[in-house]
Amino acid sequence: MRIRGAVLEAVGRTRPFACSRPITISELELDPPGAGEVLVRIEAAGLCHSDLSVVDGNRVRPVPMLLGHEAAGIVQEVGAGVDDVSVGQRVVMTFLPRCGQCPGCRTDGKLPCGPGTASNAAGELLGGGLRLRRSDRPVKHHLGVSGFATHAVVDRRSIVPVDADVPPAVAALLGCAVLTGGGAVLNAGRPREGDDVVVVGLGGVGMAAVMTAASLGRGRVIGVDTVADKLSAARAVGASRALTPQEALEERVKAPVVVEAAGNVRAFETAVQLTAPGGTTVTVGLPSPDARAEIAPLGLTAEARTVVGSYLGSAVPSRDIPAYVRLWRQGRLPVERLISSTIALEDLNEAMDTLADGRAVRQLIVFEQD
Repeated sequence: MRIRGAVLEAVGRTRPFACSRPITISELELDPPGAGEVLVRIEAAGLCHSDLSVVDGNRVRPVPMLLGHEAAGIVQEVGAGVDDVSVGQRVVMTFLPRCGQCPGCRTDGKLPCGPGTASNAAGELLGGGLRLRRSDRPVKHHLGVSGFATHAVVDRRSIVPVDADVPPAVAALLGCAVLTGGGAVLNAGRPREGDDVVVVGLGGVGMAAVMTAASLGRGRVIGVDTVADKLSAARAVGASRALTPQEALEERVKAPVVVEAAGNVRAFETAVQLTAPGGTTVTVGLPSPDARAEIAPLGLTAEARTVVGSYLGSAVPSRDIPAYVRLWRQGRLPVERLISSTIALEDLNEAMDTLADGRAVRQLIVFEQD
């Protein structure tokens, strides 16, 4: 079938992207779903730093590639062997499918799926190969989703069904921002009763971590960022306090659980400094592979502190997404407040600049229904 989507033509073009135009909006051919796959009509897709990291070259991927990994939509067709998802059902798309059999899948979310990671790096679906073409030339998939398009064919293991009462915008953000930020708190940080939680970096993932920590009601939640508007937004979603990094360091803020969600070296170093003796620093940001941080190893040893990485919030999507839906229904997880603005596909180059400048929490593409 013919679809319309946002294709990354080249990695690492100079900013502003509004001028260098690395992304073009193209007509493509999409194959029907094969065995174990589904065709989804995309309803909404969020713009995340993981998209930006491919555009700016921090995460090199093969091109041309149809971008987008945080999305939700309606199942339109199922392939052979798919008997647990129905046509017409709303699904959340997740960017790290799990085969359920490899060593990584046996770690309860701590490690990513090996085959899923390999297929993502190759720009293919988990079942192998490509389903996208443009002018008879292959186009790669982004993280098994390619959600910046009117439709997508994905592996069944890349989706989680949700009930119809979950709006498309909420469903889309559950697939990355909430899974990653919420999981950094629940799965990796695991605050106990009375524990304060600090979140450094208040983009979509960091803000999701703030609201998830606040939903627990176990201790104070403190948001840290350099952007005043984001500090105000953090207070609105449940932060007890919101501080600049300098303010937090000057006040000698210390917490048992500190989440770094900015993806840069200075934020990571700040997060380690804000971690209390015996506490845990959880890092979920994705800096450049060449980035290097300076921390004092003696502080880790003498104060029994832990630094732990958390990819996709150490999540098992089929387990965790229903839990976040329950929190949303209870009014304890105001996912809608993550949305900074709604944009069109044609706005993506400019939107990447906005994201790179730190001026957005979550920009959302909403597709018109057929």
